[in-house]
Amino acid sequence: MRPKIKISELPDFDAAEFLQTDADIAAYLSTVLEENDAGLLAAALGDIASARGMTQVAKEAGITREALYKALRPGSEPRFETVSRVCAALGVKLVAQPLQAG
Repeated sequence: MRPKIKISELPDFDAAEFLQTDADIAAYLSTVLEENDAGLLAAALGDIASARGMTQVAKEAGITREALYKALRPGSEPRFETVSRVCAALGVKLVAQPLQAG
């Protein structure tokens, strides 16, 4: 029998460590967008911004670093303007697709 692992003893997962290329970032963001969850989108953009450097992303988005952290914390619901500016700073765009007939 294997020993039980306590969740509190597991290391924290940091998605930013795995977002090395533009393709990685696009795939991650596309997967998150499929969930239709504003809070999850904000957190994912935060992961991507962290991978790219929060200070630089904030500067390119034209907002303060503190405001960027606040807007992209897990569970937040940033305004569309903020999402749009952050996406532009990250070099990604959100794309609309028709819903698949099911």
